[in-house]
Amino acid sequence: MNSVNQKISSYQDLIVWQKDVALVEHVYSASKAFPEEEKFGLTSQIRRCAVSVPSNIAEGWGRASKASYRNFLKITRGSLLELETQTIISERLGYLNSPKEILNLIEEESKMLNSLLNKLKD
Repeated sequence: MNSVNQKISSYQDLIVWQKDVALVEHVYSASKAFPEEEKFGLTSQIRRCAVSVPSNIAEGWGRASKASYRNFLKITRGSLLELETQTIISERLGYLNSPKEILNLIEEESKMLNSLLNKLKD
């Protein structure tokens, strides 16, 4: 983890990326209990979506322009909302008993992404 005065030299130094990786761990753990018939359906979809969140931050970081990075952060925000929807659906189908931790992380991440996007405005 980085301190307040430490320069960000990698996407891995970003707290939002670190929290997104933790979110992936939560999603994988929670989706282990999904029914076997969902292995290639919702289980696969929710996991791929969760993985795309920190992956898009990393890919955007690696782009050569601020505009491209902002675009990837917007894609990341969209993926978070997609993950939120899949989490709600999973709960409604009875696959997740307590999605609160995942939903709280998604909300926190959304706020952090919005803040980062605002800081990158021209």
